[in-house]
Amino acid sequence: MKVEATEVEGRKVFSVRAFNEGVASWLQRLPTVWVKGEVTELRRQPRWASVFLTLKDPDAGACLAVQMPRGQFDALRLDLVDGERVHVYGRPELYEQRGDFHLRALTIERYGLGAHLAALERLKQKLGAEGLFAADRKRPLPRLPALIGLVTGNDAAAKRDVLTAITTRFPPAHVLVAETYVQGPRAAPAIATAIRDLCDRGVDVLIVARGGGSFEDLLPFSDERLVRAVATCPVPVVSAVGHEQDTPLVDLAADVRASTPSVAGRIVVPDLAELRAWLERAHGGLARGARRIVDRRRERLTTVHERLRRTPLLALERRRARLDTVHGRLRALSPHATLERGYAIVRAGDELVREPPVPGTALSVDVAGGAFGARAE
Repeated sequence: MKVEATEVEGRKVFSVRAFNEGVASWLQRLPTVWVKGEVTELRRQPRWASVFLTLKDPDAGACLAVQMPRGQFDALRLDLVDGERVHVYGRPELYEQRGDFHLRALTIERYGLGAHLAALERLKQKLGAEGLFAADRKRPLPRLPALIGLVTGNDAAAKRDVLTAITTRFPPAHVLVAETYVQGPRAAPAIATAIRDLCDRGVDVLIVARGGGSFEDLLPFSDERLVRAVATCPVPVVSAVGHEQDTPLVDLAADVRASTPSVAGRIVVPDLAELRAWLERAHGGLARGARRIVDRRRERLTTVHERLRRTPLLALERRRARLDTVHGRLRALSPHATLERGYAIVRAGDELVREPPVPGTALSVDVAGGAFGARAE
């Protein structure tokens, strides 16, 4: 496009429109470029055909207006917010009517911390949808673990803090330490392998510990391989990574999150003094319970013994009373008792006399005091 100038007093003078058209035409010949910066003044309205933002150089403070068709921007699903750092691929343009210079964006990508944050958020949503962070998957820690596993770095302060907390709180504890990488690209698979090895060696609970560090230093503890290894670990896992404000994904997958390595050491073992006090209370309770049982059994045996002692006497008394009754009945029915009341038994020979005998019959008379002979008249 040829831009015409007007000759005025020996000068070539361009109108504003001609000048803007010339600059715009020249800008169209420039190649597409990548520009990096920090997102500021992001403006997106439902009725606008384009999305507007300002790309700022965080070091020099220079700014560049960026414009992108709304459909293309929405298709990227970036969910950008002010302050994020991005790479913008586009072509410089000049809006001729107003002389506004801007970069017409063709695509936008996060970089650096922003890219990692976006990737972590996507991974978090993915693993959360699979249920790896669900509360009902969390397991309680064993009250008195026989063997504690510790995964940490070599000569790390975190290892010292965990061991000091465990031995101070519960000196008889047995700890099996696996030293491995806790930073860099080899850290995540190395920690996952250490977890499996410690589980194979029979630990009852496992601590994954690392001290504080930058966001990039803690990235291995949000690696999908390590998060899945923690979630599928056959024993309860305590995560003690970074400082309290740090939340790597292993914190969400672990059964318990400790704010610091020292706290992790304290929560996996009981306090020895408290345990001894509890045992003494339990021993006293068992002793009192045993005494109560013995006392109740003694009382019961005494009662049973008394019953057994009295039972023969009661039976004998009942038998004696029964015999006395029978004896009384027999005595009342005996002939001797009848004779004592003044009656007599008269016999004629061997026969009892029931009718008046023939006069002159010899009789034998039995009375209470004896017997005598008689003759009927």
